[in-house]
Amino acid sequence: MSRWRAAPAALAALLLASPSSATGKPDEAQARYDAFRADFALLAEQDLRTQSVGWQLLSGNAQLCPDKAAASGLLLQDARAYGSPELVRRMLGLRSDIFVQLVVPQSPASALALPRHAGIAAIDGVDEAGFLSPGDEGWERLDRIERALAQSYTDGTAELTLADGRTVSLRPDIVCYGRFEVVSGRDDAGADGAVVRVGRDFPGFGYPEEEFAAALAHELAHNILRHPQWLAANGRKRRDVRETEREADRMMPWLLANAGYDPATAVRFMRRWGPKHNGGLLRKRTHDGWDERVELIEAELPLVTDAQAATGTADWTMRFNPREVGYLPF
Repeated sequence: MSRWRAAPAALAALLLASPSSATGKPDEAQARYDAFRADFALLAEQDLRTQSVGWQLLSGNAQLCPDKAAASGLLLQDARAYGSPELVRRMLGLRSDIFVQLVVPQSPASALALPRHAGIAAIDGVDEAGFLSPGDEGWERLDRIERALAQSYTDGTAELTLADGRTVSLRPDIVCYGRFEVVSGRDDAGADGAVVRVGRDFPGFGYPEEEFAAALAHELAHNILRHPQWLAANGRKRRDVRETEREADRMMPWLLANAGYDPATAVRFMRRWGPKHNGGLLRKRTHDGWDERVELIEAELPLVTDAQAATGTADWTMRFNPREVGYLPF
């Protein structure tokens, strides 16, 4: 989920500003508030796209991933995690600081039909105040709640008490270990071994869904194959980084196929991305040229097709093995 902070706390006063000036034109406060709402809505769209594609990749490859986790597709947020919590409470009409940020389509949480921004009063009988400690930063309560949910999922079922008094039960699915986040201030995508982070200014947001999925599959491949951990333990030698990039490229069509996408989309993504971008995924010296990367991906496509014809699954486990290195789940 997004660790995104809203505009400065002074924006909370914007809700009290008059909607227009005496001339009928929006005053400065209203204009800033409108801009805030528009940016908030854009973030919601980026989050939903990222989480939806990410869920397909994680769930579609679950039987093959060496590390798995229980997940529900429910993403929560805390109004206190924003720079202007009062603004967020008023803007969204919240009855609880903890609220539904989004529900991933086709996930277990989608069966609950929870509306976006629905308030969550308690989790397994613990109310929102029970997760708060004195001196907390805005994100710390949400972190505790996410960990409590993860533990509940491991035990089997999480009980959610909604702000309207209803109680619902949520049973997770088993998916590949990892998560996806949208972050501010970046225009690239990256992986740290557990999380795939996508910058809000990443050009892939403007691509067709399948090509956006290819970009995420590349980064997810790094995490599944434990490249960040291995490089951290063995030194980030240029030749090793290049080799991990090649491996992630080759794995892209396999992950896409199991997620229900056309594996050849990996080639289309690289042909669109490669000629225009020299940073991020295609950093010089640690990456091959984009045309060489296309050739590597194309060589995998008939293998993916053969595997699917033989078993019904693009089984990459005999072709790609996680590097041996210490691994500690979050």
